[in-house]
Amino acid sequence: MENLQGVRHILCVASGKGGVGKSTTSVNLAVALSRLGARVGLLDADIYGPSQPLMLGVPAGTRPRLVDKKFMEPVAAHGIVSNSIGYLVEPQTAMAWRAPMIVGAFNQMLKDTLWGELDYLIVDMPPGTGDIQLSLAQQVPVTGAVIVTTPQDVALLDARKGMEMFRKVQVPLLGVIENMATHVCSRCGHEEAIFGTGGGETLSRDFGTELLGSLPLELAIREHTDKGTPIVQAQPEGAIARAYLALAARLRDKVQTQEAAASKAPAIHITDD
Repeated sequence: MENLQGVRHILCVASGKGGVGKSTTSVNLAVALSRLGARVGLLDADIYGPSQPLMLGVPAGTRPRLVDKKFMEPVAAHGIVSNSIGYLVEPQTAMAWRAPMIVGAFNQMLKDTLWGELDYLIVDMPPGTGDIQLSLAQQVPVTGAVIVTTPQDVALLDARKGMEMFRKVQVPLLGVIENMATHVCSRCGHEEAIFGTGGGETLSRDFGTELLGSLPLELAIREHTDKGTPIVQAQPEGAIARAYLALAARLRDKVQTQEAAASKAPAIHITDD
């Protein structure tokens, strides 16, 4: 896997179900890590529903440049590089593929992209616990997984399944991100936990990991994402951007702590004595 040799850390951003804001979190997390000085790549692994080209504001029709008729140069936008099946097919194309074709496409984008030297490759996973999750865990050394959930019980139930899957394939759980935790009324300023409270904290505690951060249900996040300018880029000094930056810093520190612990592991030497 020559094209991954320059990638220091592969981080999965996953969710047990769709609709919890996993892709929005992935792109803002990637841009936030870049703003903190890291070299960041973003792989859109949701073959059925790729959304990163839109969220990154990449012009329609943009294709990765082909090198040696095989390798793809990732597309640069907002300080990061990315690849997605959305760059390779028309937006209206329905990916009516069976599992082996989906896994094959994912593996090709992962391994045949010229990622170069990266501190982090963020993999925006498809929702659930399917073939792509297993393929990634089995084929490349994954630094860890971040689970995105909303606080309500239905989302938490599915998030537990995702976390259990990563634990079974021995991918470390780096933490939980609780999305849409509260909503502040733009007219009166009243703050309300629409989807409940405490779910992310309970989930992280049950799995022996930590709550990396809570993010609000905020109209501006959706508006800027739809316009192709993640809010970390669009409003870099705003409160929401600061929340993403703090979350990215905690994730960076968690990865560095894990890396330091691994380097201190005792070496076992076998001799004939």
